[in-house]
Amino acid sequence: MTARRISILGATGSVGESTLDVISRHPDRFSVGALTARAQWQKLAQLCRAHRPEIAVLVNPQAALQLERALAHDGVRTRVLAGEAGLVEAATASGIDTVVAAIVGAAGLRSTVAAAGAGKRILLANKEALVIGGAVFMRAVEAGRALLLPIDSEHNAIFQCLPQSYARKPAQAGVRRILLTASGGPLRTRPLAELPSVTADEACAHPNWVMGRKISVDSATMMNKGLEMIEAHWLFGVPRERIEIVVHPESVVHSLVDYVDGSVLAQLGHPDMRTPIAQALAFPDRIDTGVAPLDLVRLATLNFSAPDHERFPCLALAAAALDAGGTAPAILNAANEVAVAAFLDSRIRYTDIAPACTEALARLPARPVDSLDDAIGADAEARAIARSWLNLPAAA
Repeated sequence: MTARRISILGATGSVGESTLDVISRHPDRFSVGALTARAQWQKLAQLCRAHRPEIAVLVNPQAALQLERALAHDGVRTRVLAGEAGLVEAATASGIDTVVAAIVGAAGLRSTVAAAGAGKRILLANKEALVIGGAVFMRAVEAGRALLLPIDSEHNAIFQCLPQSYARKPAQAGVRRILLTASGGPLRTRPLAELPSVTADEACAHPNWVMGRKISVDSATMMNKGLEMIEAHWLFGVPRERIEIVVHPESVVHSLVDYVDGSVLAQLGHPDMRTPIAQALAFPDRIDTGVAPLDLVRLATLNFSAPDHERFPCLALAAAALDAGGTAPAILNAANEVAVAAFLDSRIRYTDIAPACTEALARLPARPVDSLDDAIGADAEARAIARSWLNLPAAA
Protein backbone atom coordinates (compact mmCIF):
# COMPACT_ATOMS: atom_id res chain seq x y z
CA MET A 1 0.00 0.00 0.00
CA THR A 2 1.39 3.39 -1.03
CA ALA A 3 1.47 5.88 1.83
CA ARG A 4 -0.71 8.94 1.41
CA ARG A 5 1.28 12.18 1.26
CA ILE A 6 -0.39 14.80 3.44
CA SER A 7 -0.33 18.60 3.31
CA ILE A 8 -1.59 20.26 6.49
CA LEU A 9 -2.76 23.83 5.99
CA GLY A 10 -2.77 25.19 9.54
CA ALA A 11 -0.35 22.73 11.11
CA THR A 12 0.23 24.60 14.37
CA GLY A 13 -3.44 24.73 15.38
CA SER A 14 -5.38 22.12 17.32
CA VAL A 15 -6.61 20.31 14.18
CA GLY A 16 -3.09 20.25 12.78
CA GLU A 17 -1.70 18.85 16.00
CA SER A 18 -4.36 16.14 16.13
CA THR A 19 -3.71 15.24 12.49
CA LEU A 20 0.01 14.87 13.11
CA ASP A 21 -0.72 12.66 16.11
CA VAL A 22 -2.82 10.32 13.96
CA ILE A 23 -0.22 10.32 11.18
CA SER A 24 2.56 9.45 13.60
CA ARG A 25 0.64 6.36 14.72
CA HIS A 26 0.49 5.04 11.15
CA PRO A 27 3.82 5.76 9.40
CA ASP A 28 3.13 2.93 6.94
CA ARG A 29 -0.06 4.64 5.72
CA PHE A 30 0.72 8.37 5.90
CA SER A 31 3.63 10.78 5.55
CA VAL A 32 3.90 14.57 5.75
CA GLY A 33 4.54 16.44 2.51
CA ALA A 34 3.81 20.06 3.51
CA LEU A 35 3.14 22.07 6.66
CA THR A 36 1.89 25.64 6.89
CA ALA A 37 1.23 28.25 9.56
CA ARG A 38 0.60 31.98 9.77
CA ALA A 39 3.57 33.31 11.75
CA GLN A 40 4.64 30.79 14.43
CA TRP A 41 8.01 29.97 12.89
CA GLN A 42 9.51 28.41 16.04
CA LYS A 43 6.66 25.94 16.37
CA LEU A 44 6.69 25.17 12.65
CA ALA A 45 10.46 24.64 12.84
CA GLN A 46 9.91 22.00 15.52
CA LEU A 47 7.36 20.24 13.34
CA CYS A 48 9.68 20.36 10.32
CA ARG A 49 12.51 18.79 12.33
CA ALA A 50 10.17 16.02 13.44
CA HIS A 51 8.37 15.30 10.15
CA ARG A 52 10.78 16.50 7.41
CA PRO A 53 8.21 17.81 4.89
CA GLU A 54 9.28 18.88 1.40
CA ILE A 55 7.49 22.23 1.81
CA ALA A 56 6.91 24.57 4.76
CA VAL A 57 4.94 27.80 4.41
CA LEU A 58 4.50 30.81 6.65
CA VAL A 59 2.08 33.51 5.56
CA ASN A 60 4.21 36.17 7.24
CA PRO A 61 7.30 36.78 5.06
CA GLN A 62 9.55 37.80 7.97
CA ALA A 63 8.60 34.68 9.89
CA ALA A 64 9.33 32.61 6.77
CA LEU A 65 12.83 34.09 6.64
CA GLN A 66 13.39 33.17 10.28
CA LEU A 67 12.18 29.63 9.60
CA GLU A 68 14.44 29.27 6.57
CA ARG A 69 17.47 30.32 8.61
CA ALA A 70 16.61 27.98 11.48
CA LEU A 71 16.10 24.94 9.24
CA ALA A 72 19.28 25.65 7.27
CA HIS A 73 21.21 25.84 10.54
CA ASP A 74 19.82 22.42 11.53
CA GLY A 75 20.44 20.84 8.13
CA VAL A 76 16.73 20.28 7.44
CA ARG A 77 16.20 20.33 3.67
CA THR A 78 12.64 21.65 3.68
CA ARG A 79 11.81 24.27 1.06
CA VAL A 80 10.38 27.36 2.78
CA LEU A 81 7.76 29.49 1.01
CA ALA A 82 5.84 32.59 2.09
CA GLY A 83 2.46 34.23 1.61
CA GLU A 84 -0.74 33.09 -0.02
CA ALA A 85 1.12 31.84 -3.10
CA GLY A 86 3.03 29.50 -0.82
CA LEU A 87 -0.20 28.20 0.67
CA VAL A 88 -1.55 27.50 -2.80
CA GLU A 89 1.61 25.60 -3.73
CA ALA A 90 1.40 23.53 -0.55
CA ALA A 91 -2.21 22.70 -1.46
CA THR A 92 -1.59 21.79 -5.09
CA ALA A 93 1.93 20.28 -5.26
CA SER A 94 2.07 17.18 -7.45
CA GLY A 95 3.51 14.97 -4.71
CA ILE A 96 0.59 15.71 -2.38
CA ASP A 97 -2.57 13.61 -2.62
CA THR A 98 -4.35 14.69 0.59
CA VAL A 99 -4.87 18.22 1.93
CA VAL A 100 -6.03 18.93 5.47
CA ALA A 101 -7.66 22.38 5.24
CA ALA A 102 -7.44 23.64 8.82
CA ILE A 103 -6.63 27.35 8.50
CA VAL A 104 -9.05 29.34 10.63
CA GLY A 105 -11.07 32.04 8.91
CA ALA A 106 -11.02 33.53 5.42
CA ALA A 107 -7.22 33.24 5.19
CA GLY A 108 -7.46 29.64 4.01
CA LEU A 109 -10.03 30.22 1.28
CA ARG A 110 -7.91 30.47 -1.87
CA SER A 111 -5.63 27.56 -0.98
CA THR A 112 -8.58 25.30 -0.17
CA VAL A 113 -10.33 26.15 -3.45
CA ALA A 114 -7.03 25.56 -5.27
CA ALA A 115 -6.75 22.09 -3.68
CA ALA A 116 -10.27 21.31 -4.91
CA GLY A 117 -9.45 22.43 -8.42
CA ALA A 118 -6.32 20.26 -8.34
CA GLY A 119 -8.41 17.18 -7.55
CA LYS A 120 -6.97 16.50 -4.12
CA ARG A 121 -8.52 14.46 -1.34
CA ILE A 122 -9.62 17.33 0.94
CA LEU A 123 -10.15 16.91 4.67
CA LEU A 124 -12.15 20.04 5.37
CA ALA A 125 -11.95 21.69 8.78
CA ASN A 126 -11.99 25.23 7.36
CA LYS A 127 -15.72 25.88 7.28
CA GLU A 128 -15.13 29.31 5.75
CA ALA A 129 -14.43 27.73 2.35
CA LEU A 130 -18.11 26.84 2.24
CA VAL A 131 -19.50 29.73 4.28
CA ILE A 132 -17.77 32.38 2.17
CA GLY A 133 -17.59 30.73 -1.21
CA GLY A 134 -19.98 27.78 -1.07
CA ALA A 135 -21.10 27.69 -4.70
CA VAL A 136 -17.61 28.51 -6.01
CA PHE A 137 -15.97 25.91 -3.82
CA MET A 138 -18.45 23.15 -4.67
CA ARG A 139 -18.00 23.91 -8.39
CA ALA A 140 -14.23 23.57 -7.93
CA VAL A 141 -14.72 20.23 -6.16
CA GLU A 142 -16.85 18.98 -9.03
CA ALA A 143 -14.60 20.33 -11.79
CA GLY A 144 -11.44 18.95 -10.17
CA ARG A 145 -13.12 15.67 -9.20
CA ALA A 146 -11.81 16.19 -5.70
CA LEU A 147 -12.91 13.96 -2.83
CA LEU A 148 -14.37 16.16 -0.09
CA LEU A 149 -14.38 14.68 3.42
CA PRO A 150 -15.52 16.88 6.35
CA ILE A 151 -13.55 16.65 9.60
CA ASP A 152 -15.53 19.07 11.74
CA SER A 153 -16.87 16.63 14.33
CA GLU A 154 -20.49 17.45 13.48
CA HIS A 155 -20.21 17.22 9.71
CA ASN A 156 -18.05 14.14 9.90
CA ALA A 157 -20.73 12.55 12.09
CA ILE A 158 -23.38 13.37 9.49
CA PHE A 159 -21.14 11.99 6.75
CA GLN A 160 -20.81 8.73 8.70
CA CYS A 161 -24.60 8.51 9.15
CA LEU A 162 -25.34 8.92 5.43
CA PRO A 163 -25.05 6.20 2.76
CA GLN A 164 -21.65 6.09 1.05
CA SER A 165 -23.47 6.66 -2.24
CA TYR A 166 -25.06 9.89 -0.98
CA ALA A 167 -24.90 12.56 -3.70
CA ARG A 168 -26.23 15.73 -2.00
CA LYS A 169 -29.80 14.68 -2.79
CA PRO A 170 -31.59 14.18 0.54
CA ALA A 171 -34.95 13.15 -0.94
CA GLN A 172 -33.39 10.30 -2.93
CA ALA A 173 -31.68 9.02 0.21
CA GLY A 174 -34.81 9.34 2.37
CA VAL A 175 -33.26 12.05 4.56
CA ARG A 176 -35.85 14.10 6.43
CA ARG A 177 -33.66 16.26 8.70
CA ILE A 178 -30.10 16.84 9.79
CA LEU A 179 -29.61 17.55 13.48
CA LEU A 180 -26.44 19.41 14.46
CA THR A 181 -25.52 19.04 18.11
CA ALA A 182 -23.96 21.88 20.08
CA SER A 183 -22.40 21.79 23.53
CA GLY A 184 -23.67 25.26 24.36
CA GLY A 185 -20.12 26.28 25.24
CA PRO A 186 -18.81 27.65 28.53
CA LEU A 187 -21.53 30.30 28.93
CA ARG A 188 -24.57 28.07 28.45
CA THR A 189 -25.84 28.64 32.01
CA ARG A 190 -24.28 32.04 32.74
CA PRO A 191 -26.96 34.59 33.75
CA LEU A 192 -27.75 36.84 30.80
CA ALA A 193 -27.08 39.96 32.90
CA GLU A 194 -23.47 38.84 33.35
CA LEU A 195 -22.66 38.34 29.66
CA PRO A 196 -21.45 41.93 29.04
CA SER A 197 -18.67 41.38 31.60
CA VAL A 198 -17.48 38.00 30.27
CA THR A 199 -13.71 37.94 29.71
CA ALA A 200 -11.88 36.36 26.79
CA ASP A 201 -10.45 33.64 29.03
CA GLU A 202 -13.94 32.78 30.29
CA ALA A 203 -15.33 32.60 26.75
CA CYS A 204 -12.44 30.36 25.70
CA ALA A 205 -12.79 27.91 28.61
CA HIS A 206 -14.69 25.26 26.64
CA PRO A 207 -15.91 22.47 28.95
CA ASN A 208 -15.30 19.61 26.48
CA TRP A 209 -13.07 20.50 23.53
CA VAL A 210 -9.50 21.79 23.31
CA MET A 211 -9.57 24.40 20.53
CA GLY A 212 -7.99 27.64 19.41
CA ARG A 213 -9.21 30.89 20.92
CA LYS A 214 -11.16 32.15 17.91
CA ILE A 215 -13.18 28.97 17.45
CA SER A 216 -13.65 28.80 21.24
CA VAL A 217 -15.32 32.22 21.24
CA ASP A 218 -17.46 31.12 18.28
CA SER A 219 -18.53 28.15 20.37
CA ALA A 220 -19.46 30.43 23.27
CA THR A 221 -21.63 32.64 21.02
CA MET A 222 -22.77 29.58 19.00
CA MET A 223 -21.75 31.43 15.85
CA ASN A 224 -19.81 28.25 15.07
CA LYS A 225 -23.09 26.35 14.96
CA GLY A 226 -24.65 28.95 12.71
CA LEU A 227 -21.70 28.70 10.33
CA GLU A 228 -21.91 24.90 10.53
CA MET A 229 -25.55 25.12 9.46
CA ILE A 230 -24.45 27.02 6.34
CA GLU A 231 -21.66 24.50 5.79
CA ALA A 232 -24.06 21.56 6.15
CA HIS A 233 -26.35 23.11 3.54
CA TRP A 234 -23.52 23.09 0.98
CA LEU A 235 -21.97 19.77 1.97
CA PHE A 236 -25.16 17.74 2.01
CA GLY A 237 -27.58 19.69 -0.19
CA VAL A 238 -30.11 20.05 2.63
CA PRO A 239 -32.26 23.22 2.80
CA ARG A 240 -31.98 25.41 5.88
CA GLU A 241 -35.45 24.53 7.19
CA ARG A 242 -34.39 20.86 7.42
CA ILE A 243 -31.30 21.57 9.49
CA GLU A 244 -31.95 21.74 13.24
CA ILE A 245 -29.63 22.60 16.10
CA VAL A 246 -29.87 20.76 19.40
CA VAL A 247 -27.93 21.65 22.55
CA HIS A 248 -26.18 18.58 23.94
CA PRO A 249 -23.82 19.52 26.80
CA GLU A 250 -21.96 16.20 26.98
CA SER A 251 -20.59 16.47 23.38
CA VAL A 252 -20.84 12.69 22.94
CA VAL A 253 -23.50 12.56 20.20
CA HIS A 254 -21.77 14.56 17.49
CA SER A 255 -24.76 14.87 15.12
CA LEU A 256 -27.69 12.88 13.77
CA VAL A 257 -29.57 12.15 10.55
CA ASP A 258 -33.35 11.67 10.66
CA TYR A 259 -34.81 9.49 7.89
CA VAL A 260 -38.36 9.46 6.56
CA ASP A 261 -38.97 5.93 7.87
CA GLY A 262 -38.52 7.14 11.45
CA SER A 263 -34.93 5.94 11.85
CA VAL A 264 -32.51 8.40 13.43
CA LEU A 265 -28.83 7.54 13.04
CA ALA A 266 -26.26 9.13 15.33
CA GLN A 267 -22.48 9.04 15.61
CA LEU A 268 -21.12 8.92 19.16
CA GLY A 269 -17.63 9.24 20.56
CA HIS A 270 -15.43 11.10 23.00
CA PRO A 271 -14.92 14.79 22.16
CA ASP A 272 -11.56 14.19 20.50
CA MET A 273 -10.74 15.53 17.02
CA ARG A 274 -8.53 12.52 16.29
CA THR A 275 -11.64 10.42 15.64
CA PRO A 276 -13.10 12.40 12.69
CA ILE A 277 -9.61 13.12 11.35
CA ALA A 278 -8.68 9.43 11.34
CA GLN A 279 -12.02 8.48 9.78
CA ALA A 280 -11.38 10.84 6.88
CA LEU A 281 -7.66 10.09 6.53
CA ALA A 282 -8.28 6.35 6.21
CA PHE A 283 -11.69 6.45 4.48
CA PRO A 284 -13.20 3.99 3.68
CA ASP A 285 -11.03 2.07 6.18
CA ARG A 286 -10.88 2.44 9.96
CA ILE A 287 -7.66 2.93 11.93
CA ASP A 288 -6.65 3.21 15.57
CA THR A 289 -6.42 6.75 16.97
CA GLY A 290 -5.46 6.26 20.60
CA VAL A 291 -8.91 7.53 21.62
CA ALA A 292 -10.36 5.54 24.52
CA PRO A 293 -13.50 3.44 23.94
CA LEU A 294 -16.77 5.11 24.90
CA ASP A 295 -18.18 3.71 28.16
CA LEU A 296 -21.94 4.28 27.94
CA VAL A 297 -22.61 2.75 31.34
CA ARG A 298 -20.23 5.17 33.02
CA LEU A 299 -21.63 8.06 30.98
CA ALA A 300 -25.15 7.07 32.07
CA THR A 301 -27.04 10.18 30.87
CA LEU A 302 -27.28 12.21 27.66
CA ASN A 303 -29.11 15.55 27.70
CA PHE A 304 -30.68 17.48 24.83
CA SER A 305 -32.51 20.82 24.66
CA ALA A 306 -33.49 23.55 22.23
CA PRO A 307 -31.08 26.51 21.96
CA ASP A 308 -31.93 29.75 23.77
CA HIS A 309 -32.07 32.34 20.98
CA GLU A 310 -31.89 35.27 23.40
CA ARG A 311 -28.60 33.91 24.74
CA PHE A 312 -27.35 32.95 21.26
CA PRO A 313 -28.51 35.63 18.77
CA CYS A 314 -25.83 34.54 16.27
CA LEU A 315 -27.95 31.52 15.35
CA ALA A 316 -30.69 33.70 13.90
CA LEU A 317 -28.10 35.83 12.10
CA ALA A 318 -26.65 32.75 10.40
CA ALA A 319 -30.10 31.49 9.39
CA ALA A 320 -30.92 34.90 7.91
CA ALA A 321 -27.60 34.96 6.02
CA LEU A 322 -28.23 31.50 4.58
CA ASP A 323 -31.74 32.50 3.51
CA ALA A 324 -30.41 35.68 1.87
CA GLY A 325 -27.72 33.71 0.04
CA GLY A 326 -25.08 35.23 -2.22
CA THR A 327 -22.53 37.27 -0.30
CA ALA A 328 -24.54 37.38 2.96
CA PRO A 329 -22.72 34.44 4.62
CA ALA A 330 -19.35 35.99 3.68
CA ILE A 331 -20.47 39.30 5.21
CA LEU A 332 -21.53 37.57 8.42
CA ASN A 333 -18.32 35.59 8.69
CA ALA A 334 -16.09 38.61 8.07
CA ALA A 335 -17.85 40.83 10.61
CA ASN A 336 -17.67 38.02 13.15
CA GLU A 337 -13.92 37.55 12.60
CA VAL A 338 -13.30 41.26 13.19
CA ALA A 339 -15.48 41.35 16.29
CA VAL A 340 -14.04 38.17 17.82
CA ALA A 341 -10.47 39.38 17.27
CA ALA A 342 -11.35 42.68 18.94
CA PHE A 343 -12.96 40.87 21.87
CA LEU A 344 -9.90 38.65 22.31
CA ASP A 345 -7.78 41.84 22.36
CA SER A 346 -10.07 43.31 25.07
CA ARG A 347 -11.16 46.14 22.76
CA ILE A 348 -14.89 45.35 22.89
CA ARG A 349 -17.33 43.48 25.11
CA TYR A 350 -18.51 39.94 24.49
CA THR A 351 -22.03 41.25 23.85
CA ASP A 352 -20.77 43.54 21.05
CA ILE A 353 -20.00 40.61 18.75
CA ALA A 354 -23.54 39.85 17.53
CA PRO A 355 -24.54 43.54 17.05
CA ALA A 356 -21.44 44.12 14.89
CA CYS A 357 -22.53 41.23 12.66
CA THR A 358 -26.09 42.57 12.55
CA GLU A 359 -24.82 45.97 11.43
CA ALA A 360 -22.71 44.51 8.61
CA LEU A 361 -25.61 42.42 7.32
CA ALA A 362 -27.96 45.40 7.47
CA ARG A 363 -25.62 47.78 5.63
CA LEU A 364 -24.43 45.40 2.91
CA PRO A 365 -27.17 43.86 0.76
CA ALA A 366 -26.45 40.36 -0.49
CA ARG A 367 -25.07 40.12 -4.02
CA PRO A 368 -24.53 37.05 -6.24
CA VAL A 369 -21.25 35.13 -5.88
CA ASP A 370 -20.06 34.22 -9.35
CA SER A 371 -16.37 34.05 -8.48
CA LEU A 372 -14.05 33.90 -5.50
CA ASP A 373 -13.32 37.61 -5.96
CA ASP A 374 -17.01 38.40 -5.36
CA ALA A 375 -16.89 36.66 -1.99
CA ILE A 376 -13.52 38.16 -1.03
CA GLY A 377 -14.73 41.64 -1.99
CA ALA A 378 -17.78 41.30 0.26
CA ASP A 379 -15.49 40.01 3.02
CA ALA A 380 -13.34 43.16 2.81
CA GLU A 381 -16.37 45.49 2.81
CA ALA A 382 -17.89 43.76 5.84
CA ARG A 383 -14.62 43.98 7.76
CA ALA A 384 -14.47 47.73 7.16
CA ILE A 385 -18.05 48.20 8.35
CA ALA A 386 -17.50 46.08 11.47
CA ARG A 387 -14.32 47.99 12.35
CA SER A 388 -16.05 51.33 11.89
CA TRP A 389 -19.09 50.33 13.97
CA LEU A 390 -16.86 48.99 16.75
CA ASN A 391 -14.62 52.11 16.64
CA LEU A 392 -11.59 50.04 15.74
CA PRO A 393 -8.66 51.38 13.69
CA ALA A 394 -8.73 50.65 9.97
CA ALA A 395 -6.86 47.57 8.78
CA ALA A 396 -3.18 48.05 8.00
